[in-house]
Amino acid sequence: MRTVPRRGNGSESVDPPPSLLRKYLGDRRFALALPRAVALQILHPAIAAALTEHVTYRLWWHKRRTVNAMVQIAYSDRDLRSLIHAGHAHVRGTDDLGARYHALRPDVFFFQHATYVDTLFFAINTFIRPLTPAESERLYSECVEWYDRYGISARHMPGTLPEFRDYVEQTCATALQASPAALRLAPQVLRPDAWIPRALPNAVVRAMQHPRARDLLDVPEHRADRPALRVYASMLRNSARAAPHRLRYLHPARTAPVGTSA
Repeated sequence: MRTVPRRGNGSESVDPPPSLLRKYLGDRRFALALPRAVALQILHPAIAAALTEHVTYRLWWHKRRTVNAMVQIAYSDRDLRSLIHAGHAHVRGTDDLGARYHALRPDVFFFQHATYVDTLFFAINTFIRPLTPAESERLYSECVEWYDRYGISARHMPGTLPEFRDYVEQTCATALQASPAALRLAPQVLRPDAWIPRALPNAVVRAMQHPRARDLLDVPEHRADRPALRVYASMLRNSARAAPHRLRYLHPARTAPVGTSA
């Protein structure tokens, strides 16, 4: 771990503060919030087309593989850019609007990353604990560094958290739509049938949706949904206090070198 020089007498050094990204990204409660991210992803015409044309098995098994790989990149000190490019280079085609797409196109790749960042903040603030404004800024700075590790152009990446939030809202308002591919994928997103999100009650999945996804996918909002989300979040917080490390964290986080996970 790097050390930061301390100003003052002597040549002492101090460790930097623990990584918030590595503390929370590998937490299984982040995985429980993934229907929020994936609902936004399928509403992007290019991502929806890529999922329907290039994923030959159930959506949530695909997300288990890709999210674990994403977490590995965040926790690893290795240069994994070549794996990212090799894994996405073949994902290309034409979406439902007749536009050509490629998974490595910077605007598409960054939007998908942005949905995970948005969901990470949601998961922490809802299922774990509220972040302070300073912690939120620090976590976003770490997310910027995390994205840099992919080796994809960062020209679409906002430099600050307020700018990021504006980017998410603007992109959701202007670039998303309920394409035929999105509507084919929606039942799997809103009623997860595999991996960690399979445990979610339907009311919790509905309550966690971004407003734009709720609108475009016509997700009903029942009166009991938000109370159900609050009860579920409280249950997760209470159970996490007693859960051993191996049950709280995804495999890439559990097996990360000492000092990189929470």
